Amino acid sequence: MTYSLNSKKVAEASRAWLLSRGVRIEDIAELTYFLQKDYYETLIMEECVQSVEQVLTKREVQNAVLTGIQLDLLAEEGKLLSPLQEMIENDEGLYGCDEILALSIVNVYGSIGMTNFGYIDKIKPGILKMLNDKTGKHKHTFLDDIVGAIAAAASSRIAHRKQEEREKGGH
Repeated sequence: MTYSLNSKKVAEASRAWLLSRGVRIEDIAELTYFLQKDYYETLIMEECVQSVEQVLTKREVQNAVLTGIQLDLLAEEGKLLSPLQEMIENDEGLYGCDEILALSIVNVYGSIGMTNFGYIDKIKPGILKMLNDKTGKHKHTFLDDIVGAIAAAASSRIAHRKQEEREKGGH
């Protein structure tokens, strides 16, 4: 018997898990809009939503979402071995695996996404502020970076599309 995973099941799970952790597509789209609004005065939220939706269709993105959320959940439940448990539970400053996982998302869309990710990870606007809050019962060591990376990737996708439109239009 050959292993075969239904791609639709993975896509649905990644969206459901995001929602279960309080992250809506619109929240990510707002971050995307925040990253691109100064560059495209005609940008509308619907474009950002569509771009986030497209990013979420990528299996690499879905894998990162599922892996990161699972690690956050295990940390909340105290089910990781020490010292990893404490590192993830406390979002240890020198523990960079959360950013590395997020970069797997950004890398799908090139260097613009990398720059946007670094910027948004530093200032933590919108839902990232809530996800980064260490005082609640939920641990989002991975999820804040993953959400920022999805927004950065969606932002990069928009930038590439707008450039293509300009080139086709001769501007």
